[in-house]
Amino acid sequence: MTDTFTLDTDIALIGCGRLGSALVEGWLATPGFKADRLKIIEQYETPATEQAKAAGAAINPSPDQLKGVGILVLAIKPAVWREALQPFADVIADDTVVASVMAGVRLEDIQKAVGGRPVARLMPTTAVAQRQGVAGLYASDGKARAMATALFEGMADVVPLEAEDLLDPATGVAGSAPAFVYAFIQALAKAGEAEGLKPDAAVRLARGALRSAAAGVSGGQSLEDAIARIASKGGTTRAGLDALEADGGAARAATAAVSAAVAKARELSR
Repeated sequence: MTDTFTLDTDIALIGCGRLGSALVEGWLATPGFKADRLKIIEQYETPATEQAKAAGAAINPSPDQLKGVGILVLAIKPAVWREALQPFADVIADDTVVASVMAGVRLEDIQKAVGGRPVARLMPTTAVAQRQGVAGLYASDGKARAMATALFEGMADVVPLEAEDLLDPATGVAGSAPAFVYAFIQALAKAGEAEGLKPDAAVRLARGALRSAAAGVSGGQSLEDAIARIASKGGTTRAGLDALEADGGAARAATAAVSAAVAKARELSR
């Protein structure tokens, strides 16, 4: 990740739903980002479009106004992406990079729809809104890879992938995983209630544990070291981990969740 926004080009974003809004919020929060170089195409008003408009972004410009954009971001629902893209596909410059954050839409199909222009695919988490995201990235074209990285690295840890098919497991491990983690934290809170904590106290303590866990790996240390730092031999944490790991319980649950997410992603891409 970088501390400032370094990409020097106009940006167009088609789609400002949940993920598109997270992107806009993250860009606006990144030092050095110039909102007046952002153009957003979105049929509905959202808090993110209003915030971007107030900062100087153009909302719903005409297709001709996209002629000078250096990168076009597709954050459209996969079911309607061709129709949404069509008015703009022929007006962007021949060297415009197209960056897709759509699940299940293959790079080859996007490239055909935009006349062979360079394409990158990314699977970011919605924590890009807080500049705390992570994004798997695949691009066979070097320019697309470089520009997509520069576009996202101010708000996400951009992880390059060697093959497009790896975006599916990347989605399972990162894109979907925050919900898996929240579900586990919710289960921890319920377990605390079962041991006598009041519901509000249990939730606050479980959420605090999530913040503490995130802070514990913010310096890049290994997960093994982070666990060992807390789980002393013969202590309460080690006892809990032994119960969690009994019969492969934790690994089995994680494998099932990631495998189901990957299978669904591959089903959507057919």
